[in-house]
Amino acid sequence: MSTKRPFLVNDEFYHIVIRGIEDTLVFKDESDYYRGIFSIYEFNNAKPVVIRERRRERAKEKQVNRGQASDNRNLLVEVLAFCFMSNHIHLLLKQLKNNGISKFMLKVGTGFASYFNKKYGRKGHLFQSRFGAVHIKTEEQFKNVFVYIHTNTISLVAPIWKERGIEDSKRAIELLENYRWSSYLDYIGKKNFPSVTNRELLVKILGGEKNCREFVENWILYKAEIRSLGSAVLE
Repeated sequence: MSTKRPFLVNDEFYHIVIRGIEDTLVFKDESDYYRGIFSIYEFNNAKPVVIRERRRERAKEKQVNRGQASDNRNLLVEVLAFCFMSNHIHLLLKQLKNNGISKFMLKVGTGFASYFNKKYGRKGHLFQSRFGAVHIKTEEQFKNVFVYIHTNTISLVAPIWKERGIEDSKRAIELLENYRWSSYLDYIGKKNFPSVTNRELLVKILGGEKNCREFVENWILYKAEIRSLGSAVLE
């Protein structure tokens, strides 16, 4: 992730990373992850958002509309992909309004921090004040960032896999297909949090849901092969 943040332009795409201060754990249990997912959905709104009020509104809407809540948000960004790790968040965003990404990240950061601080009895900022951003322009970059965001979870079973490759590709693939806190499951046709992301562009670039899975799995197998070749050379 580049340390120099690009100027954020409407209708352009950016890979965003935000981290906890000094790598603070920002998701400690399942309810924190759920709140995080809820936050990137509800705070994606140019209108003021009060979470408890939004929950009441959505509950009433579901009663009236046979279990369905209407989407009346005034979107700041389009969320194409996401991955929540214990101490940081990856997002692929399209900016829809002037300063939309900055406003969205501020809302998410302050809103989630308020919830987190109240729950865990702490004070102050939770996230680093400056998020990282990389401008995504080409199809090749879109493919790379799709893999990069969703394979972050592999570090849970192989902390240094980026340096040394993947030893157990089967385990890595199983992890990705059972990890709820990213958009990967929705991309491969397993309904998880489908309302959070707009997947049309990336599915088109990658050639369909089946190809989304194959593209990631082939990349994992390639990394496993590289590790295997490295071990053979060392021997």
